[in-house]
Amino acid sequence: MGLDENGKPIWGTKDDLETRILFQLEAVGHTNPDRPNLYEQGDNLLIKGDNLLALKALERDFTGKIKCIYIDPPFNTGNAWEHYDDGLEHTIWLSMMKARLEV
Repeated sequence: MGLDENGKPIWGTKDDLETRILFQLEAVGHTNPDRPNLYEQGDNLLIKGDNLLALKALERDFTGKIKCIYIDPPFNTGNAWEHYDDGLEHTIWLSMMKARLEV
């Protein structure tokens, strides 16, 4: 992402993203007496990996079929955590979030 002559962000497109391999993908289920075979149907997926890459990987086969996604993005709290710095410049954080929300 860059800035225009007025300092406003120039957004990329979701097609600019490279699709890469996900770390882990598994079917999961839950107990529901009205649908006892839900687990066998694999109606749910648990994906562990980079949330943007996971969203891009799901896009082709699952557009319009997903009811809920929890991606757990950084919230830009301004804190420095052990594994990552959560104090991004606001325009950088917005660019990161925009890509995830558009998929």
